[in-house]
Amino acid sequence: MAAQLKLSDDPKFFEMFGVGGDMPVLEMVNGRYPASGRLARQRIAGEILLKNLDVAPARLSRLVDIQFTSPDPTFSARVANAWAENFIQTNLERKVQATSYGRNLLERQLGQLKDKLDESQRQLVAYASAQKIINLPAQSGDGRTTVERSIVVDDLAALNTALSQATADRIQAEARYQQAGRAGASTEALRNQAINSLRQKRAESAAEYQRLMTQFEPGYPAARAIQSQIDQLDRSIAREEGRVSGSLRADYLEAVERERALQGRVDQLKSNYLDQRRRSIQYNIYQQEVDTNRALYDGVLQRFKEIGVAGGVGINNIAIVDLAKAPEEPSSPRLILNLAIALLAGIGLGALIAYALEQIDEAIADPAEVERRLGLPLLGSVPKLEEGTPKEALLDRKSELVDAYLAIQTNLSFTTEHGVPRSFAVTSTRPAEGKSTTALALATTLARAHRKVILVDGDMRSPSVHHLGGVSHDLGLSNFLSGQDNIDALTFKMTDFGFTAMSAGPIPPNAAELLTGQRLSLLVTRLLETYDHVVIDSPPVMGLADAPLIASHVEGVIYAVESHGIRSSMVKTALGRLASANARIIGGVLTKFEAKRAHYGYGYEYGYNYGRVGDAEAKAARG
Repeated sequence: MAAQLKLSDDPKFFEMFGVGGDMPVLEMVNGRYPASGRLARQRIAGEILLKNLDVAPARLSRLVDIQFTSPDPTFSARVANAWAENFIQTNLERKVQATSYGRNLLERQLGQLKDKLDESQRQLVAYASAQKIINLPAQSGDGRTTVERSIVVDDLAALNTALSQATADRIQAEARYQQAGRAGASTEALRNQAINSLRQKRAESAAEYQRLMTQFEPGYPAARAIQSQIDQLDRSIAREEGRVSGSLRADYLEAVERERALQGRVDQLKSNYLDQRRRSIQYNIYQQEVDTNRALYDGVLQRFKEIGVAGGVGINNIAIVDLAKAPEEPSSPRLILNLAIALLAGIGLGALIAYALEQIDEAIADPAEVERRLGLPLLGSVPKLEEGTPKEALLDRKSELVDAYLAIQTNLSFTTEHGVPRSFAVTSTRPAEGKSTTALALATTLARAHRKVILVDGDMRSPSVHHLGGVSHDLGLSNFLSGQDNIDALTFKMTDFGFTAMSAGPIPPNAAELLTGQRLSLLVTRLLETYDHVVIDSPPVMGLADAPLIASHVEGVIYAVESHGIRSSMVKTALGRLASANARIIGGVLTKFEAKRAHYGYGYEYGYNYGRVGDAEAKAARG
């Protein structure tokens, strides 16, 4: 296309599409492009044409739209029309080339098949000469094709027919001969004219003799003469009958000999035929090969003739319906439409990204997701401390942390018929999610409600309660689980919080082995005899067997979930482990909650700051 339109030597074409002279092949010399770079310029021009060309089939039709985009409308129409015309020309040339290729291929195949046919025919003739196989052509039943028949078969058929006839003749001669031997006068003798004539004469002579005997004696001369004549006739009749009988015997012997000779010849031909059949196996193989090669050769020859006839006629099934015309207005850019599409696409893409991020985020963001995602009843949410320690916040009764845990304790009082469960454990999915703070805070709020409470540090792998009491963990839970029964010696007072605590004790080699026995159940039972509530700070669930073992010995489990800190899928896995241990999960507590980071608005600041604002105003009034 680029060569036909002579675009490789047209500077206006390259300027039209912004292809400058920074390429060496597009540098002009004396106002013209050098001939040395024509091939490279032609390649560049072809790439430009392909980049700006659009060929699209029309739906539900056999039409194709050819569109070319360029700054010059006249040039665009010219390229589109030239493209269609060149496609038609290329289609015709491709068909001619395909026909020529087919003819050449068939011609080569014909030569190969001709050589194979000649070779198979020579092989067949050579084998027939060597084996002395002589077949004569014969016409088949359809009158068109010819087949070969062996002369041995023809001879055998002819001699077999002659043998059948000779056998019939021999049977007939034998019957005549045997009949002549059994009867006095055979049928042949009765049909013999000479014998019948002699018998007629004898009968006449006998009649004459009988007539004379009525008058004369046998010695009468005339009577003796007639008797002598009769005797002579009898001898003649006997001689003739003997001759006839000898003729029948000779005919019979001749028929027997002829039958025997024909039978021997037929047996010989049968042997020859069977031998030829055996030798004709390979002959038939060669004959089949000749027939196959001839059929292939005839088929390819017929196809070659058909292509030769059809190859001279060019068939074109492509036509130009409408010529391209120069457009009256540009097709692009459409500023208003582009701005509208960009605006809608930006809004849609932003919404899609926001939705995808929300779906990907598995973290628990606000309290409502505890029940929606985890299926846990929400006991309450605990705000994240901006400053200070949890111990300092719990000692300040007006802190936001205390208010949050008071709300959790209130909700906890509705979980059983007798109010707050007497024994419960506090656990989480992983460390540092606020479970120890929750256990400490609930023990503190229950103690402030004038309940006798003991906090047991059940995390024997990473103990923490003894730090709050300022004591060591030399005595504690692991000692009791190991067999020590003096509970009073294992506890210590948490004076600041108003309850008793039991540390984790010395860290055992394997805490799970201590928890598998009945000692923990015995400890809870004995503690409930003295205390109103037993709160156990349980280890995390994931990766350890301690939490499910502890959960199976208490009345219920409170599950701490860190806000924006852990994936919901991990929490579900941990809850599944607790459920498999038949633990009763009372509810969940959302820890370290930040209202400003929640998906929906929660007004914690109003409730928490209301009392603080009042105190500040009172202090200002007193000041």
